[in-house]
Amino acid sequence: KFSPLSLLTLQAAAAASETQLVNEDVKRTVDLSSHLAKVMADVLLAHPGGSASPVSSFMLALEPVLEARLAHLGVQLKGEEEENHLEVREIKLKVKSGKLFTAKLPYSLAGGAKIQVVIETVFTHALQPYPTQITQSEKQFVVFEGNHYFYSPYPTKTETMRVKLASRNVESYTKLGNPIPSEDMLDYGPFKDIPPFSQDPFKVHYENNSPFLTITSMTWVIEVSHWVNIAVEETVDLKHTGAVLKGPFSCYDYQRKADSGISSIRSFKTILPAAAQDVYYRDEIGNVSTSHLLILDDSVEMEIHPRFPLFGGWKTHYIIGYNLPSYEYLYNLGDQYALKMRFMDHVFDEQVTDSLTVKIILPEGISRAPDELHYTYLDTFGRTVIVAQNNLVEQHIQDIVVHYTFNKILMLQEPLLVVAAFYILFFTVIIYVRLDFSITKDPAAQARMKVACITEQVLTLVNKRLGLYSHFDEAVNKYKQSCDVFTLNSGKKTLEMEHKSLTNEIASLQSRLKTEGSDLCDKVKDLVLKSSLEAERLVAGKLKKDAYIENEKTLSHSARLQDLLESLDCLTHKKTFAGLQKLRGIIGFPDM
Repeated sequence: KFSPLSLLTLQAAAAASETQLVNEDVKRTVDLSSHLAKVMADVLLAHPGGSASPVSSFMLALEPVLEARLAHLGVQLKGEEEENHLEVREIKLKVKSGKLFTAKLPYSLAGGAKIQVVIETVFTHALQPYPTQITQSEKQFVVFEGNHYFYSPYPTKTETMRVKLASRNVESYTKLGNPIPSEDMLDYGPFKDIPPFSQDPFKVHYENNSPFLTITSMTWVIEVSHWVNIAVEETVDLKHTGAVLKGPFSCYDYQRKADSGISSIRSFKTILPAAAQDVYYRDEIGNVSTSHLLILDDSVEMEIHPRFPLFGGWKTHYIIGYNLPSYEYLYNLGDQYALKMRFMDHVFDEQVTDSLTVKIILPEGISRAPDELHYTYLDTFGRTVIVAQNNLVEQHIQDIVVHYTFNKILMLQEPLLVVAAFYILFFTVIIYVRLDFSITKDPAAQARMKVACITEQVLTLVNKRLGLYSHFDEAVNKYKQSCDVFTLNSGKKTLEMEHKSLTNEIASLQSRLKTEGSDLCDKVKDLVLKSSLEAERLVAGKLKKDAYIENEKTLSHSARLQDLLESLDCLTHKKTFAGLQKLRGIIGFPDM
């Protein structure tokens, strides 16, 4: 039976008949073994001759029941060493009987000539689960509806159709022409003398447990850098579009029984370029460690295990990223550059991509409207982003080439930005440490700092003056050995002059200390004078060494000076009260 043709369809058929082309022999193969419907038609086109002129193209048609599911249409010649793909364009002619296309032949087909072409069509979401919901232990069945005949604007003399299924378990199928079932095959035909645009519903209901995995949304970002590499990141949203899981999920049964969840998806393999490095795989939670990376000669194979198996209706989201060396994909001649990369990667076998967004982020300095802008590290006025969206299958994994002009002087921008950033940072730190940003001044803190500085200088001078006594003691010992009075007097005179100079400096510092209002001045003076007198008496022979040591223990000169210094440090670090209490205890003042 044949469906009625619309007026526009009749006009298209009349136009096609004027070319006198005939489908002399058609062999169709409908592959339903996966979740895609692949139809391969081997067509022998003939030009009967007569008064018709040679033709340089022929027309194709898609039946209305499947045209909305079309993902790929390709035409190529057959019978040569290298198959030639023909240019196919859609005819903007709306007809009720489906879309029309035209394919350009490599040469004109004269009267009486024949040419054999292969027409490949791929349809997505053409296999509908039935029943639409299954339990974990049930198998998945699907239904496909199509056409028994090769849908064409030309008459067909003879045709056969072979249907390849995913299993031999077939619930039902149409019986036009008494098809011959064999294993997982159904053979229809031959059909004879089929008019143009003929339709007869074909339907098959069979078991199909292949993974119905669909990329509902994918964003592929390619960031080009002229310095190091090309960064690629894929953001993927996956969904199992098969029969929806009904009832609870039992992890125990899933692990124990081999046929439990037979239509679910445990893992799949993604193919990355051979030069891919620094590969990462993560989702919303973080890095996913249940994956394996295998480096081959011509590719990098990544086995992806989602965090949970995917049943019908279940979804997952993940990100894969890697780096590629620029020299393998970026070519240039002067300021002219060309980026040649895959339009999309192989995510899994028989992949279906409902929505793909490709963003090619070019270096700064390239202007092209109305593209978007992308800002990344060290960018100032944004990078150009080329955006493309489409519904794709594996046949669309092809190379794309992006040409652009780039001024090489702009490559100095990023290192100069780094240098400028560090310069500003260091300059800011220098200003910060040298300026006083306090709102009000603290006179007490400044006084403590001055007292600490002056006291430190006093202690240094006292140590120097004590060193003079040691030198004089050595001069006396040498005199005892050599009895050289001149040398003794000369050394004594020099030491006395240095002692007087140091004493004057100490007195000057004590005056400054008293000016700062510190109550430490008198005690420091007494402590220094007592120590000096004891040392002078020892050198002059008026005090024995044992008595000097005993007095030294009483005065605890070294300990007192050290404790004095620590107390002043406490004052300097704003430990005022504790430092004063300790200092007063050392010197002998009563507690505050």
